[in-house]
Amino acid sequence: MRISEAATSEGGDVGSMRVGKLSQKFLLQGENGSPNNYLLNVGLTGSGGWGTPRHRHNFDQIRYVLKGKYPASPHKIMGEGSVAYFPESVHYGPQDRPEGLEMMVIQFGGASGSGFLSTPDREAANKRLEAKGTFKDGIFTWIDNKGQKHNMDGSAACFEEATGQKLVFHPARYDDVVMMDPAAYEWAPTGMPGVSTKLLGVFTERNIQIRFFKVDAGATMNTGTRDQLEVLFMATGSVTVEGTTYREKTGIELLPSDKPTDIKANAESIFFSVTLPKF
Repeated sequence: MRISEAATSEGGDVGSMRVGKLSQKFLLQGENGSPNNYLLNVGLTGSGGWGTPRHRHNFDQIRYVLKGKYPASPHKIMGEGSVAYFPESVHYGPQDRPEGLEMMVIQFGGASGSGFLSTPDREAANKRLEAKGTFKDGIFTWIDNKGQKHNMDGSAACFEEATGQKLVFHPARYDDVVMMDPAAYEWAPTGMPGVSTKLLGVFTERNIQIRFFKVDAGATMNTGTRDQLEVLFMATGSVTVEGTTYREKTGIELLPSDKPTDIKANAESIFFSVTLPKF
């Protein structure tokens, strides 16, 4: 089990491959090179906003809006508290994030097994590309040795620079982003006193699961056992785990090899849970 709080986690800004300022706190990162490598972060849009052109990725994303409204596309607006699954190979955007928007995002290798490029590798590639061309409005532009001009999505350009491989998109399993309103779901019992859950959805043949857990003040949630990697994000509350107290915006990684552990709630605590793909 690994636990990390946003208040004490390392952070950084997204590089010049995009427009505007987006500051991130990196709570948890997976194993680089593994098919379900992942990054759990909390992002805050800075002064002037942050935007991208319409694009897609070769990895999955799940977004949970903590504060404000998020325009995933001009006509797809996520309200505060909403959740959305962004499947690999599915286009979204253009997005124009307003200043002050705060959002939890987990990015991870999707069902195709294409994996997920780590943030350090991506940002290093961003820096190298700045010496070869220019980023403007989320697009990377460069001139080849024959004098021909090329344009490419900034994120795609960083992937190819970092990996030395052509970016390949596998057939999309869904035709659009899947948006969910957790407020419309009912809490269901888990069998643990004072602990309830909302299962928002199960996706792809790899058994990706998205759910919430609510732990009442004074109640204890035992993590149990699992055969897939699970990531928890405590949106609100205060809990004690093995003698240490953690507060809101805390990430917890649960591996199949981790032993069952008690999480005791000092106050009502809400956890957002993502079970990553099974390979």
